Amino acid sequence: MERTERFYKIQNLLRSRHFVSTQDFLSELGISRATFKRDLEYLRDRMRAPIAYDRDQQAYGFDPAIADSQLWQLPGLWFSADELQALLTMDRLLGDLQPGVLSELIAPLRKRLRSLLESGEHSAADIARRIKILSMGSRRVAPAHFRTIATAVLTRKRLKLRHQRRQDGEVIDREVSPQRLVHYRDNWYLDAWCHKRQALRTFGLDAIATAIAMPDKDVKEIGEDTLERHYASGYGIFAGSATQDAVLQFGASSARGVSRETWHPEQVGTPQLDGTYLLQFPYAQEPELVMDILKHGADVQVLAPESLRKAVAEKLRAAAKLYD
Repeated sequence: MERTERFYKIQNLLRSRHFVSTQDFLSELGISRATFKRDLEYLRDRMRAPIAYDRDQQAYGFDPAIADSQLWQLPGLWFSADELQALLTMDRLLGDLQPGVLSELIAPLRKRLRSLLESGEHSAADIARRIKILSMGSRRVAPAHFRTIATAVLTRKRLKLRHQRRQDGEVIDREVSPQRLVHYRDNWYLDAWCHKRQALRTFGLDAIATAIAMPDKDVKEIGEDTLERHYASGYGIFAGSATQDAVLQFGASSARGVSRETWHPEQVGTPQLDGTYLLQFPYAQEPELVMDILKHGADVQVLAPESLRKAVAEKLRAAAKLYD
């Protein structure tokens, strides 16, 4: 019987019998005297349970000296130590994924969770020291913008955005129907229906200058199937209906690692007899794909299509000129 279950059992025994001897507790709970002592101390010290030993009854009961002690009960939302550790681990991951975005909102919850966890095998401080997320290339998102956008996504209300396009720096105003928030490669993005363009668009939250909720306007709902077709068939965050298939050949030194990677849900990988690895998958736009290919340097060759070969070659030539 786990400790959480024992706590509820102790509470229920006291409610039903009013007085319960130590031996009855040990028998009902199937634990040692030392374990029962630790459970009792935790309930008294951490959960403020008004449990006292009655010498006349030679048993434990709710303390009559404390008003309404019979009304005491365990919290409605209660977690085992393992569950608390999992929650704090997730909290740690969230904090490291985008520092500052959610910290103000989850601070009270973190404080409560940490107080409950302290009796467990690992403290919150242990978890903070032992779990570390190293973010590369993350861009700062204003917490106020994140909350406004996240609320609009969940409450299904439109947003008025002022957004700076990354490619040319132009500032644009858009009224959008938010569909979902996406955390991708250490950055947040908003998938939304753009009412001006009458099409699905993706907005980087770091490039949003202002985000204003429009509570009186309901969103245009886009079906999940449509969203998946639009965003899943492309490559990375650059979505759209796939129009071409990329065919990449990786050298033997990269083959093992690449064979374990997911570049696209519909990819097909084939180990070659010479130790190289052939990877094929559909894509819609080239920018992100080109950058991922370049990371492998001379250990990858684009076999098809020709347009992708040229795009990668142009980037390599431009980079090489910097070192001439």
